[in-house]
Amino acid sequence: MKQPGPRILLVEDDASLSLLLAEELELDGYHVVRAGSVREGCELADSNAPDLVVSDLRLPDGDGLEVLKSLQAQGQSLPFVIITAFGTVDQAVEALKAGADDFLTKPLSTDHLRLKIRRLLAQADLSRQLDQLRSVDGKDHSLGLVGESESIVKLRSEIRQVARSHAAVLINGESGTGKELVARAIHRESDRRDSPFLAVNCAGIPSDLMESEFFGHEAGAFTGARQARKGLFAEADGGTLLLDEIGEMPLALQAKLLRVLQEGCVKPVGADQEESVDVRILASTHVDLQQAVSAGGFREDLYYRLETLSLNVPPLRDRDDDVELLAMHFLREASGRHGRGFMKLSEVTLRTLMDYPFPGNVRELSSAIERAVTFCEGDTIQPDHLPDRIRKRQAEVAGQSPLRHSDKLSEWPTLEKMQQDYVRQVMNAVDGNKRRAAQILGINRRTLYRWNESWQETGND
Repeated sequence: MKQPGPRILLVEDDASLSLLLAEELELDGYHVVRAGSVREGCELADSNAPDLVVSDLRLPDGDGLEVLKSLQAQGQSLPFVIITAFGTVDQAVEALKAGADDFLTKPLSTDHLRLKIRRLLAQADLSRQLDQLRSVDGKDHSLGLVGESESIVKLRSEIRQVARSHAAVLINGESGTGKELVARAIHRESDRRDSPFLAVNCAGIPSDLMESEFFGHEAGAFTGARQARKGLFAEADGGTLLLDEIGEMPLALQAKLLRVLQEGCVKPVGADQEESVDVRILASTHVDLQQAVSAGGFREDLYYRLETLSLNVPPLRDRDDDVELLAMHFLREASGRHGRGFMKLSEVTLRTLMDYPFPGNVRELSSAIERAVTFCEGDTIQPDHLPDRIRKRQAEVAGQSPLRHSDKLSEWPTLEKMQQDYVRQVMNAVDGNKRRAAQILGINRRTLYRWNESWQETGND
C-alpha cells in the first residue's frame, strides 16, 4: 500500500488559486489540506499535524503571520512559506524575522513553489535526522560523527567493533576528516571510557623533547629537569593515548613505542627501571605509512603492529548527502555559541555548499559555517557570508568547459548551458558512471543527481 506523502496546509482565501495550487501539489504526491482564513488555518494546523504550511499574507480575518505565531506558541517549528500579491521589502523582512522560511509574491510560479517546498521539506527531514541521532536516553548514536552516508554508517560499525578490542588502531584519513573524533569515539565505546583520553600531535613536539614527553623523566636526567615528571603514557595509564600524525615520530622513538605495544612497559629518561603501563594506543595519519616504510622513514614492524586494526575516515567529497547534515549541525552549534538563536541556510547557500568539493574536508565546512554565522546579521545564511573560494567555485566549474564558441556573441551559450554540456561530456566519457563523473567534476554524487533532476524539470536534458 502506497504511503501518504507529506501533509501541506494551504491557507488561501482565493478559492480558485487555492484549488489550483492544491491540484499541482497533489500531483507531486503531497496530501493538501485547505483553509480560507486565519481561524480555519489555526484549527486545521492543530488537527491535521502538517509537515509544511503555505499561507497567504492577507486573509479575511487577519494575516498569515498569525497562523505562524499560533504554531510557534504551541512549540511547533514547521517550514512556513508566505505568499501575497502585496509584496514589499518591509513585509518580507517582517515575515522572515517572524520565522517564515520564504516570502513569494503573486503572480506565483507554481514550479518555483514546488521546488521551494521540496527543498524545505528536505531540510526539515535533515533536521529530524540530526535529532534522531540521539535517543530518548540522550545517548549519541552518531558516535560524534554526523552523517548518514554509506561510508559513515560503515565507519560507525567498525568503530564499535574495534572498541571491544584492546589492540592498537591505525586511523587513516586526509587532514580535516575527523580522525580525532574517530579516536574519541573508540575510547567512549570501549571499557576504558571512564579512564583518561589523551591526544598528542607528534608533529608539534620538538624531537629532542619527544622522549621525555612520552616516557617522562627523573629529576636531574638532563639540564632543566629539576624534578621528576610523568610522561604521557603514565598519565594515560588505564585509558587511551592518541598519537596524531604518527608518521612524524623519529625512528628511535618508534622502536621504544614498539616495546610499549609489545611489553606494556616504559622507561623514563634517567631511570634505571622500567614501569608497567596499561595504555591503549591509537595512531592517526594523513600520509601513506606503507610508502613511508618503503622510503625508510617508518619502521616496518611498527607499521604492521598498528595496521592490524586500521580504519579509513572518508573525505567529505565521498560522503554524498552528508554536506547538508553537517552544515545544519555546524550551524546549530555556531548559532548557539554566538547566542544567535534559530538560524537557517538559504536554498542558494545550501546549493553553493553542495557544489563545493571541500578539499579541507569537514574542518573546512565547519570553519565556513562559523564565518558565515559571524558575518550574518539576520537569521538566514546567504552565499555572501561564505568564504570567497566557496562562492566562486560554481562559476569556475562552469567556466572551465572546453567547448568552442562562435565568433558571434549572440550565439555564445549561457554558463548553465556550458555546465550542462560539460557534465554530459564527462558522463559520456565514463560510460554513465556517476561516482566516477562526480570525482572528475570535483563534486559529490548528490550534487550530480540534483543537477540532472533540475535540468529534466526545465526540459534542458
